[in-house]
Amino acid sequence: MKRTIIDTSNMEELEEKVVAIKRVTKVVKGGRNMRFSALVVVGDKSGHVGAGLGKAAEIPEAIRKGKEDAMKSMIAVALDNNNSITHDFTGKYGGASVLLKRAPEGTGVIAGGPARAVCELAGIKNIRTKSLGSNNKQNVVLATIEALSQLKTPEEVARLRGKSVEEITG
Repeated sequence: MKRTIIDTSNMEELEEKVVAIKRVTKVVKGGRNMRFSALVVVGDKSGHVGAGLGKAAEIPEAIRKGKEDAMKSMIAVALDNNNSITHDFTGKYGGASVLLKRAPEGTGVIAGGPARAVCELAGIKNIRTKSLGSNNKQNVVLATIEALSQLKTPEEVARLRGKSVEEITG
């Protein structure tokens, strides 16, 4: 999995969205230890997004840790001129697959909960998605981020193939 890590030191404008909070239990000799696990997505709504998992005894602390983890794994997303993705792609992570399809202006974000959070915080305004396979929220979020990180601009494809952009785009 190829990820280009983004420098988040100069990004004050990051928004966060909590996708899931789970209460997890560890059974020990003296009883049960309750903790919380928070799945958090952060993005600047202009082409950068990341997801992280935080675990702690209290919910706010778990969310804070999840946000810090998400900021460490931010990726850049290739967007086209109508704030959609540059081409269709399927991302896979674990048992989850997420199909991302580009959409014309005015379509909006057509996506389920976990994939919607990632797309909105990445700054995508027009996209159609379909979650295939597992509906585990963490795997769906990570499959969406995997797909977004694999997208290439027409300029990158032209450079890799040694052709002009006009030959690629038709």
